[in-house]
Amino acid sequence: MLLFLCGLPMALGALFVVAVPVALAMLGTVLVRRRVPLSALVKNNEIAGFKFATVGVIYAVILAFAIVAVWDKFSEAELFVLQESGASATLYRVALSDEANGAATRAALDAYLTTVVEEEWPRMSNEKESKEAAKALDALYVAAIRFADSKPQAIGGEIMRELAAITQARRGRLHLAEGIVPPALWLMLVGGALITVGFTYFFGMDNLRPQLAMTAALAAIVFMGLFVIVSYDHPFTGEVAVESHPLAQVLKNFQR
Repeated sequence: MLLFLCGLPMALGALFVVAVPVALAMLGTVLVRRRVPLSALVKNNEIAGFKFATVGVIYAVILAFAIVAVWDKFSEAELFVLQESGASATLYRVALSDEANGAATRAALDAYLTTVVEEEWPRMSNEKESKEAAKALDALYVAAIRFADSKPQAIGGEIMRELAAITQARRGRLHLAEGIVPPALWLMLVGGALITVGFTYFFGMDNLRPQLAMTAALAAIVFMGLFVIVSYDHPFTGEVAVESHPLAQVLKNFQR
């Protein structure tokens, strides 16, 4: 469900995550007012107001924590891509030689980056990885190790460090592609949103319209926060996603 929501266009995602829940929250207020006398709701205003303030603060802290954590992990996914592209560019430069091992390393790196950009990136949007990219990385290791063996120890060590950086960055982005927010936290976020908005049903005002407006405003803030989390939960899915441009640019520059 989360993957489906992340993959929707922003406008359609906002409709499902924000607009529809806000409309349902307002509808709930109308239904409660029809079934419960206003005099009974007014009696709750003083005590319910104090408890609502506590619930609201607790949920605001949880929501803010989740937004910050998701943004931090999204930035980390971008960093993994930059690290992978930087290590690839360094390996290209180290392998710039006319000897056969250097040419084989560059060709294997070309094949790996091409597979990542053209095949693995679309798969990551569905929480999957590419077996072809893994095979291309294995082939890159074979070529690079042969090249490293033919070079002095300092250069050979640098080649292996860049290979390790490429591998670690790839594993990092594949891990984050599966989603950032754990199920337990999602349960707390959704449950807390329902409790926070549902608390407004214990209040009563003589004029229903202001109460509907306040309920809608509260629900909009809560579900807009959830929409931000949904948008960033899968860093490689949907319109708000980490692009493969840094890797594609490295491939383009060195293929010239």
